[in-house]
Amino acid sequence: MSAVHEEVLAANQAYAESFGEKAQLPMPPGRHFTILTCMDARLDPAKFAGLAEGDAHVIRNAGGRASDDAIRSLVISYKLLGTKEWFVIHHTDCGMETFTDQIMRGLLASSLKTASIDKNGWHDSSDGSGSTEGEFIDWLTIGDQAKSVCADVQRIRSHPLVPSSIPIYGYLYDVKTGRLIEVPDATEIGKAL
Repeated sequence: MSAVHEEVLAANQAYAESFGEKAQLPMPPGRHFTILTCMDARLDPAKFAGLAEGDAHVIRNAGGRASDDAIRSLVISYKLLGTKEWFVIHHTDCGMETFTDQIMRGLLASSLKTASIDKNGWHDSSDGSGSTEGEFIDWLTIGDQAKSVCADVQRIRSHPLVPSSIPIYGYLYDVKTGRLIEVPDATEIGKAL
């Protein structure tokens, strides 16, 4: 068992011992909203959005992108669990800005080992253990943060399973200050009708 594995289990044991009233939280989020954001470890939606357990749904993926699976979760969030507002929150200094689909596909074709990056770009071990299956995935990389927030809000807003009554707000989280910065064009695209 690794040290990380042991730490997680010990932390869970301590958490479970003081779980108490949390066992009574209802399934629908108490504040009736959802955040779609990046999986980056520097982002803590509970802290930057003032959430307590049971307050909101938080959907996370690489880049906080409006992938098919993210939209699936958003639809479940409103249709079955009553959320009424959604936030799309990307962030500064995102790793999804450091590569393209072609770079990712090339790295995976070369090796399945973890790649490294330096001032000259991404590098791989090229040990022959790779796979070309990466060719069939849209990696949803990011070239411009504000444009990607707008694109994701637009994709969600125009989806046939998303009602026009749900406002969708677009923001960037600044990893250097902890502030949410509105992307006005995205919020305009996402306004409820």
